[in-house]
Amino acid sequence: MKTFRQLFYVDKPLIAMIHVPALPGSPAYTGKGIIEVAVAEAKMYREMGVDGLLLENMHDTPYLRRSAGPETIAWMTAVSLAVKQVVGSMSCGIQILAGANKAALAVAQAAGLQYIRAEGFVYGHVADEGWMDADAGELLRYRRQIDADDILVLTDIKKKHSAHSVTADVSLAETAQAAAFFRSDGLIVTGQATGAATNVSDVRAVRQACPGLPVLVGSGVDPDNVPHLLPYCDALIVGSYCKVDGYWANPLAPERIERLVSAVADGRRILAAGS
Repeated sequence: MKTFRQLFYVDKPLIAMIHVPALPGSPAYTGKGIIEVAVAEAKMYREMGVDGLLLENMHDTPYLRRSAGPETIAWMTAVSLAVKQVVGSMSCGIQILAGANKAALAVAQAAGLQYIRAEGFVYGHVADEGWMDADAGELLRYRRQIDADDILVLTDIKKKHSAHSVTADVSLAETAQAAAFFRSDGLIVTGQATGAATNVSDVRAVRQACPGLPVLVGSGVDPDNVPHLLPYCDALIVGSYCKVDGYWANPLAPERIERLVSAVADGRRILAAGS
């Protein structure tokens, strides 16, 4: 298995979300341009200097809990294969909402993706979809069963769009340590919702609690907070900022992507100069 750092050609990569158009079976499905839109976004991100991609069925609201229909799995596989064909050696991952982590692993294996983003890995929580139980044991056993140990499982901890009152006595750092103990390949720290900024103090706390694991920022990345986040993380995941008006469901805004890529490059140079 390659480590997270071996998947990218640069230190502290910028990973862009591709919010795949609504798929068949979901209420917002229109029957138009699913693969074409995803491929066009992948090409733009690659051409503008983004370092990795993460595909997600974000438009499929309301999400099923811990499951995905065969039509969703089939379409996410088709989209993933099409995207991989145009981005070549760029590392790509997938998330299937909500918490359909086994389905994501199967798609990643079939399409040659390098990682998945998994929610609900450790500790139960209440999500939009209802109670989400932890699945680390089942998920990693499934990864072994399908011979997919080369696919990294990057895990959200105390994730966005969720209530964590049931684990209020377990800190973010302790949650991160539990995920590390349960063999997470990387820890994703987020704000409260899609597009909401991630607290620098949260990223720093997870970095200090788990110095041996990659720490990724999973929401609210923009050019202004990049210099503050970059010293404490190993990667930045961005979606909303790169869209028109910073709203996740809008088309890509090339000028915003350019500003963000430039900010990350500047941040890397500053860190390298100070090391």
